[in-house]
Amino acid sequence: MVQYKYWKFIFDFILAIILTVLLLPLLIILFIITSFDTSSNGFFFQKRIGQYGKKFTILKFKTIHGKKRTCSKTGQFLRRFKLDELPQLLNILKGDMSFVGPRPDIEGYYDKLKGADRRVLELKPGLTCQASIIYRNEENILKLQEDPLKYNDEILFPHKVKMNIDYLEHLSFKNDVKILLNTLLIILK
Repeated sequence: MVQYKYWKFIFDFILAIILTVLLLPLLIILFIITSFDTSSNGFFFQKRIGQYGKKFTILKFKTIHGKKRTCSKTGQFLRRFKLDELPQLLNILKGDMSFVGPRPDIEGYYDKLKGADRRVLELKPGLTCQASIIYRNEENILKLQEDPLKYNDEILFPHKVKMNIDYLEHLSFKNDVKILLNTLLIILK
């Protein structure tokens, strides 16, 4: 597993460079669109919990209008096709993230895990994972709950932790490619 983590870092770095170069015109266009759409800087910055519990700043395109506090139609489109996540290629290049790994969460979740569940923190956060595939409609799932926070804390989050521990225990290039392809298929549906 230690050897694969090294090759995973190399794979992530090379793929992130290639995608950043290829997608640079799209990234510039999306930055301009999100800047106008949200009437602000088109980037969203937020502290998240990373590998070993270290905090890092995640980068996304903004989808929420600063004054209206609502997600615009453009923002909904970006979220649906995960285009708002593209700036995280820079997080991967910086070494804070990976293509595949647990989605980075805000403080109060991964950093508060106890016992064997803390092993999740051995992984770099990722753009995608099995949990993000299964819970791709998480916002809608939570909207249907009487107490969304309680449902997240007692049902969704523990299930995500379990899936991420399983990913850690079966870490492999084959598994990463499978997750990346499944994510791509879901986005393109």
